[in-house]
Amino acid sequence: MFKHMLVPLDGSTLAEAALPAAAYLARQTGASTTLIHLIEQHPPDAVHGERHLTTTDDALGYLNDVSTRFFSPDYPVESHVHTNRVSDVPVSIADHAQELGSDLIVMCVHGRSGIHRWLAGSIAQQVIKHGVASILLIQPASSGEVPPFTCERLRVALGGNPEHEKGLELAIELAAACSADLHLLTVVPTLGTLPEERAETGKLLPGAMSALLEMSEEDAQRYLDEQEERAAAGGVAATSAVGRGDPSDVIVQVGASVQADIIVLGTHGRAGMDAFWSGSVAPKVAGKSRSPLLLVKANG
Repeated sequence: MFKHMLVPLDGSTLAEAALPAAAYLARQTGASTTLIHLIEQHPPDAVHGERHLTTTDDALGYLNDVSTRFFSPDYPVESHVHTNRVSDVPVSIADHAQELGSDLIVMCVHGRSGIHRWLAGSIAQQVIKHGVASILLIQPASSGEVPPFTCERLRVALGGNPEHEKGLELAIELAAACSADLHLLTVVPTLGTLPEERAETGKLLPGAMSALLEMSEEDAQRYLDEQEERAAAGGVAATSAVGRGDPSDVIVQVGASVQADIIVLGTHGRAGMDAFWSGSVAPKVAGKSRSPLLLVKANG
């Protein structure tokens, strides 16, 4: 289970949306936590309408205050301010995760240069590429308030690829630690939602493709049955379902319908943003879902 969590904060109330999740997971898993603030080379005057922390004393005071407000004194929390001004925040966070031995980064999905593209994109890509930590992306409340967090309902999206099953391994451990309900989901496309490379075949041979997709749905359910047995071997009872349609849409819809506390996805982290996102549902889910999203680096 998690041993060390890293929580990047910029001093804004919006970024603090990550803190209830970090505090909850610290209690449930016993993980230690480091709160970090990076001093930027060319910082803006304000972040999300609030004063930007640009000095070491201000940042350290803020982190210590946050630690007192959100974390029980029974759990170890360190405050760290990186004083050497950085130009690339995502890379610096990834480097700190590696240096500190963090196995989970908890952060709010927001950013000056584009909400999902910047944080759910650049930082996630850099961290997954480094292979140092999983990433829990928290959506801020629309009201701007810091939302509460619990982990009673875990939903794991599986694509049938053994390389992505590290996400399931982690979800089983997390479900056991939190006594959470575990539901497994895989999605088989319809004729209208086939990926581009298969869509042309679907148009030319719709009957054959429909039959093939029906067979795929049966295979998917057998695969999920095997994964339920795997969860049971880990001491966790799981349920499962096969969805039909666009994977990202179905994952988001299922997460919303059951009010999932966390959606778990396995993903790759090859060098280069195009390679990281290519063929992946992760950025699409991050862009559509209000549920927290746990990205776990795939094996292989």
